Amino acid sequence: MATKKYTVTLPEELAEEIRSEVGSGGFSRYVAQAIERQRERDHLHEFVGWWEGEHGEVTDAELAAAEAERLSLQRQHAERKARSVPQRKAG
Repeated sequence: MATKKYTVTLPEELAEEIRSEVGSGGFSRYVAQAIERQRERDHLHEFVGWWEGEHGEVTDAELAAAEAERLSLQRQHAERKARSVPQRKAG
């Protein structure tokens, strides 16, 4: 992907905190990834707005069911990951 240099203004403390964590070479990548995540959230909000316009507001019961499913999938993933890690032999 082609890149282009832009000038942005950030709060100094925030920028320096990020730079200290990722290093000067990782700063642009970090900012680009943060912008990509925000765009994904923006698109998701647009989709939810469209969905609710077509089907009505998401209910608390639907949100609870979705959260329960998410947690179940997260547990399944963690269990599969734990099973796939080779066990060390004592000795």
